[in-house]
Amino acid sequence: MTLKKILDPLALSRAITASYDNRPLTEVNDHEVRMGVMTEPYGWHRHPDSDETFLTVDGDLIIEFEEGPVRLAPGQMLTVPRGTLHRTRPAGARSVNLTFEKTGAATEFVEP
Repeated sequence: MTLKKILDPLALSRAITASYDNRPLTEVNDHEVRMGVMTEPYGWHRHPDSDETFLTVDGDLIIEFEEGPVRLAPGQMLTVPRGTLHRTRPAGARSVNLTFEKTGAATEFVEP
């Protein structure tokens, strides 16, 4: 068995200076784990073919839905069901989160 490199998302995030960065970290079966670093909102969108799970690593993350927002503190997670309209934004100056979704999941950008 070949061991994989240990990943430290919080340490990796410290080198990111872009206002929004969403990069793949690893794959698990047919799913991808991505790290999102944001200092500004991401647009309204949905994933028609995949649920999307968010795990907050640093800073608070707001996930907005048509029905209202949900706030996730570090260590908290939430799954957005496939097809659900949502957008994300940091609650403060910056947020780092991990997302888990099907590899190659489609993203449809829309206005609410």
